[in-house]
Amino acid sequence: MAFRSDFLWGGATAANQYEGGMQEGGKGLSVPDVMSGGTRMTPRYITNGILPGYHYPSHEAVDFYHHYKEDIALYAEMGFQCFRMSINWARIYPTGEEAKPNQEGLDFYRKVFEECKKYGIKPLVTLSHYELPYHLAKKYGGWADRKLIELFLRYCETVFTEYKEYVKHWITFNEINILAMGVYGNIMGGGILPEGEAVAVGTAVTVDESWDIPQRRYTALHHQLLASAKAVQMAHQIDPESKVGCMILGRMAYPYTCNPEDALKAQQVMRHANYYCGDVQARGAYPSFAKWLWKKEGVTLEITKEDADTLKNGTVDFVSFSYYSSTTATDDPTVPIAAGNMMRGPANPYLTSSDWGWTIDPKGLHYYLNEMYDRYQKPLMVVENGLGAEDKVEEDGSIHDTYRIEYLREHIREMEAATEEGVDLMGYTMWGCTDLISASTGEMAKRYGFIYVNKDNEGNGDMSRLRKDSFYWYKKVIASNGKDLE
Repeated sequence: MAFRSDFLWGGATAANQYEGGMQEGGKGLSVPDVMSGGTRMTPRYITNGILPGYHYPSHEAVDFYHHYKEDIALYAEMGFQCFRMSINWARIYPTGEEAKPNQEGLDFYRKVFEECKKYGIKPLVTLSHYELPYHLAKKYGGWADRKLIELFLRYCETVFTEYKEYVKHWITFNEINILAMGVYGNIMGGGILPEGEAVAVGTAVTVDESWDIPQRRYTALHHQLLASAKAVQMAHQIDPESKVGCMILGRMAYPYTCNPEDALKAQQVMRHANYYCGDVQARGAYPSFAKWLWKKEGVTLEITKEDADTLKNGTVDFVSFSYYSSTTATDDPTVPIAAGNMMRGPANPYLTSSDWGWTIDPKGLHYYLNEMYDRYQKPLMVVENGLGAEDKVEEDGSIHDTYRIEYLREHIREMEAATEEGVDLMGYTMWGCTDLISASTGEMAKRYGFIYVNKDNEGNGDMSRLRKDSFYWYKKVIASNGKDLE
């Protein structure tokens, strides 16, 4: 069994890492707009507003705002059938509370969707990809306040109505389960900010977690789950042809050893990270272990009958997720912890890692696909997967990223193997199809794309685009529907 004949091949981006144009077109501040750049060894800082002396990479990003025609033409050249992108909420409602949407913002995304339509590329649009208006974070404490459900739904109604001619596939929240994972989840997922002029955050280094309050964080997550369920119902009402999915940060965890304690620990990681949110969004209710988890975390949620009905009636049409690496789990406190996005755990001795310490594990994707499909029996989509690496531009302008090709090739092979075992996989949008700034470190040196962008960590460069070797390789993959991987 090969990939479906209607399989959606493409790439993925996020407005806060890709779009730029922060001070153009009437856009308001988003939470990432007050996050400084960092590196794999130094933290990002979240600052109390825009402060002098800090470099804020999201302000310009890689300037899709002015390069959208060029970039979409390059995606068409590769043969993309799908382009995953996000709408920046603060470009539509600059503070999140305006009486009317910002017309310049509406016009910008309409032009982007028209360009996609010209080439037959289907947009897959994320409504909230770490782009909460900064005003809502400051005024309400982010998603910890139930008021944000109402404001989010107003934004959703605007874009569902405005773009129903162009967009048939939506995702409500990017990596919604990040709010179950501590400090970084507070900021990026929930818009819950620490106090102070400039506070170290990010996943590159150990940061202060003393300000994390699980009660507040899980409450914010409950509000997002309600907002997602209501948005699903709204989308179907406005456009019955639309399909709406959830999006999970895929955390594949193995026991570190065959000690039963490690096996149980790995199971707990899988349940907490993947099924806590996945069950609500795909099955319509919190899972059986939720009460145990809340007790363990010291959390009490106010879930009304109306809340329960909302979750039941707002299940998604498909389940999407990011997958970059796997981790291991153990109860042994003496085992050293390795790096890896939000998925730090003991290093797996059977696997190698990227330069940023992220485990490379294609078979983990195969395993994860089987687990998620067995549990939910809904179409799955891999909407983020890729290798962050430093690319070298040769004198003739060529970029020989064989390491990226090898990474993607092996993951696609395992995706196909999962479909042969019965998984209904609807598409694949690799992460960062054009180089963009890293969410975890805020740097440009960590590149993912098929398309190189001439810009460095300090913001220097002319933003010119270059095709990498992987560009031509992926073009063959798409043309062959995944058969030609060499």
